[in-house]
Amino acid sequence: MNFEKSLKLIMKSALDAAKPRGKFRNLPQKPKGKLIVLGAGKAGASMAQEFENTYDGPLEGLVVTRYGHYTKTKFINIVEASHPEPDKNGLLASKKIFELATQSSKDDHVVFLISGGASSLLTLPAKGVSFEEKQRINKELLRCGAPIDEMNIVRRSLSQIKGGRLAQAIYPAKLTTYMISDIPGDDPAYIGSGPTIQANGLNKDSIKILEKYEISINNQLNDIIIKNTLPKLNKSPEYMLATPMMALKKAAEEAKKQDFIPVIISDSLEGESKIEGKKMAELAMKIKKEKKYQDINLQKPILLLSGGETTVTVKGNGKGGRNTEFMLSMAIHLKNTNGINCLAIDTDGIDGVEDNAGAYISEETLKKAFIKKLNPINYLNANNSYEFFEKIDDLIFTSPTLTNVNDFRAVLVQP
Repeated sequence: MNFEKSLKLIMKSALDAAKPRGKFRNLPQKPKGKLIVLGAGKAGASMAQEFENTYDGPLEGLVVTRYGHYTKTKFINIVEASHPEPDKNGLLASKKIFELATQSSKDDHVVFLISGGASSLLTLPAKGVSFEEKQRINKELLRCGAPIDEMNIVRRSLSQIKGGRLAQAIYPAKLTTYMISDIPGDDPAYIGSGPTIQANGLNKDSIKILEKYEISINNQLNDIIIKNTLPKLNKSPEYMLATPMMALKKAAEEAKKQDFIPVIISDSLEGESKIEGKKMAELAMKIKKEKKYQDINLQKPILLLSGGETTVTVKGNGKGGRNTEFMLSMAIHLKNTNGINCLAIDTDGIDGVEDNAGAYISEETLKKAFIKKLNPINYLNANNSYEFFEKIDDLIFTSPTLTNVNDFRAVLVQP
């Protein structure tokens, strides 16, 4: 049996489940005024296209997505900008989205489409915060290994549009929010830093996070953060189109067709990639040794499925995202153990900032590395997992998937 092919079929089923196609079932009624569609995220353009195809009535609007994620629409303007580090295109698009929100009237209905990546793409700094300062802090947050929830707490404290502030600008127009979750736990307030969602917490939490990771700010910026309080919002309809768990359940269905026993470990796995990779390797080897997982006997291959978002504390100057680093750490700790096949990808098709989605490993991984005289530990220490897997031809490429429910991992343990 070709286990690599089987795992990639299971991966594809997870990706298909994460897309917006056929998911818009709770559509707003035609308003007296205009139906305005605004949005942001890696799935923003595909969500806009699907909304256009589903909604029966006139509409207009603007959505910002990542470069390379453009999808053709008829009435909604699609703008591309940089991710994960914001750029001027994102700034200009954010200003226009905020302007359209403030110009809406009580007779209008604003539909907001949000998915992973929106927090970087919607980059409208709070008054008194320079765009360059926001870029610097965002870059340092990405390098320090902070989990996504902490990053988004800081981002919204520096923003004029996040943390429910876009909803505040939309009022008194009606508002409906549609989401694709890339957040462990699926808290709407953290998806893209929740521009239209009631956020809780205090801005001093942001100061504590910056101090924790030794990211410096001056007294003026400190005061701006403290004074940029979160608004209180009226409740508006929210709909979740896709989540990590939805993708994992679809993958489990496909796994059963392959005659595997699927086990969903978690849809919200977090932590340092190389450490979590080590833990996953240890779990796979334990199952192999004990010939069972909990009360499930290893009579058929057991497939461990997980989602969530790990992080990488960048110390080297190499190439590679959190999923290739996870796989490299797993390969090192599996030590050529026979009968364990694994893959890990970012479901947006871009692991970190590279052109691959992730990587695949098996008992052949370290053998191929030995033949090519590659030291996997050196590559891991240099955060250079991309080049390691590139040299042994085990990178996974999907191209941009136009969705994002974060990481997808599949670990197959054979009898």
